[in-house]
Amino acid sequence: MLIQIVDRLYRHDATAGILLMLATVAALAIYNSPLASGYDAELSSVLAITLDGDGLEKPLILWINDGLMAIFFFLIGLELKREMIEGKLRNPRDVMLPGIAALGGVAVPALIYTALNLGGPGLDGWAIPAATDIAFALGVLALLGKRAPAALKMFLLTLAILDDIAAILIIALFYTAELKVNYLVYGLVPLALLIALNLRGAHRVAPSILLGTILWVLVLKSGVHATLAGVVLALTIPLRDARGGSPVHKLEYALTPYVLYLIMPLFAFANAGLSLDGLGLDELLNPVTLGIALGLFAGKQIGVFGFTWGLVRSGLASLPDGVGWRHIYGVSCLAGIGFTMSLFIGGLSFADPDLRDAVRLGVLAGSILSGVLGFAVLFGAGRPAGTEAARPEPDEAVSAAERKEPVVPPA
Repeated sequence: MLIQIVDRLYRHDATAGILLMLATVAALAIYNSPLASGYDAELSSVLAITLDGDGLEKPLILWINDGLMAIFFFLIGLELKREMIEGKLRNPRDVMLPGIAALGGVAVPALIYTALNLGGPGLDGWAIPAATDIAFALGVLALLGKRAPAALKMFLLTLAILDDIAAILIIALFYTAELKVNYLVYGLVPLALLIALNLRGAHRVAPSILLGTILWVLVLKSGVHATLAGVVLALTIPLRDARGGSPVHKLEYALTPYVLYLIMPLFAFANAGLSLDGLGLDELLNPVTLGIALGLFAGKQIGVFGFTWGLVRSGLASLPDGVGWRHIYGVSCLAGIGFTMSLFIGGLSFADPDLRDAVRLGVLAGSILSGVLGFAVLFGAGRPAGTEAARPEPDEAVSAAERKEPVVPPA
């Protein structure tokens, strides 16, 4: 019986989002208890990997954010490659509507945040409310069951994939520390070998993973954020090898459960610690907090819904089958659940502990409001007349297992 219950939880779309929620609640509970000092001490403890005095020496929180999140981005890169070659991103016509929606969902929240922080110390965080947490958003959508049309999930999933592409580009272009070009030049060697393995259609992935690890270290040393090495590595993994197999599919299928049920909850637990002691109106009205919360809650709604409405009204695109405007508005709200990626970009934006606390508060406030409103709107929307609602689908990782191909939810 217990095995059956665990299996059903594993198969459900909402499980990953629920685990993220529980990890967040656990972090908040510990940080507002006598255990707070131990929480900080553990995350600040230094872990070193050195050889003859040279190597990497970082606190645990950075091993999580730079190391484990590189695996997260590696998985995103694998999905992007598969989707661009044989999936939802292959046909430009299928990408246009969610693509324009994603553009609005990135631009408008960033503009709202910038307007509230112009000239202030928080301006560097302009990209924080531009991100969408797909695990949370799909989890909320899954709770709606038959009230959510099948095409609505595909619209949200495609929007989130394109949102991930935008986040990757933003991190690469705007969140690079002091650049050390010599390490980037050294990185060309493993990159060239990875490309050669890809062109050969190499069957074994172990050499690619080893070269990717070397690339990750060199990129980390260069000042460019190391998670981008995960994306680069993923793009060099062959979709089809010389024997007809698919290394991309195999790696996606193997890594998906670890990312969904271990890495993302661990990241949430390590980054969501926030003291609620003395929390008042001043903290809520902090320009960073307000910019993030309004960017996620109002900016995503305006950007995603507004750009979608404009494109459809222009006659250049039409709504997906079975999807009405109330569904689009509900998804626009769900896109405001920024959690994982917003916290990640917030960590890149600020070193000041007070600003990081403001980031956490803004992300939590904006994401909770967006999730609750999105659920309420979609629950009330039902299904358009004359269409069939979607059957509850299993978790992406499990439906992948049944199809013998993996699917990973983006952040």
